[in-house]
Amino acid sequence: MPRTCTVCSHPDRPAIDTALIAGEPYRDIARRFRVSKDAVARHKDEHLPAALLTAQEAVEATQADSLLGQLRDLLARADDQYALARGIVGKAVAVDDLRAATAALQAGNGAIREARGCLELLAELEGELDRRPMLTIINNPEWVEIRTIILATLQTHPEARQAVVAALGRVDTSAVA
Repeated sequence: MPRTCTVCSHPDRPAIDTALIAGEPYRDIARRFRVSKDAVARHKDEHLPAALLTAQEAVEATQADSLLGQLRDLLARADDQYALARGIVGKAVAVDDLRAATAALQAGNGAIREARGCLELLAELEGELDRRPMLTIINNPEWVEIRTIILATLQTHPEARQAVVAALGRVDTSAVA
């Protein structure tokens, strides 16, 4: 007769499952809930519902959405701060208070920097900004020279030229971008 899983029958099973999904070390879970480390490992391998494992992925996706929301909120606050600083500058200039105008301009510039940083991060996270370095060799003098030599050599070897054209036609250019 198979043994009963001590974790499945434990009164704190939901908390144990949550700790397992969060990736806590088995020994910490075992110590906290007074079960064996092996029982914790067995329970995760054999009894932890697949739905709970995918639930962690859902939680992570929700957290990512939340982070994007927080970033958008931060961008809106920076925009509000900039608008407020513009208003202060206008009033300070109207009453010839250059010290207040200068301070408001500095605050406005800080809001612009914050907004720019938020926009860059948001664009990067949404895939609209790619910071990977781009290498363009089309106009590189060394490539132009090599290309000229290859084309001149292939003129006298039509079969080789056809093989090169066919091979280049099979290149996946989407991987290059």
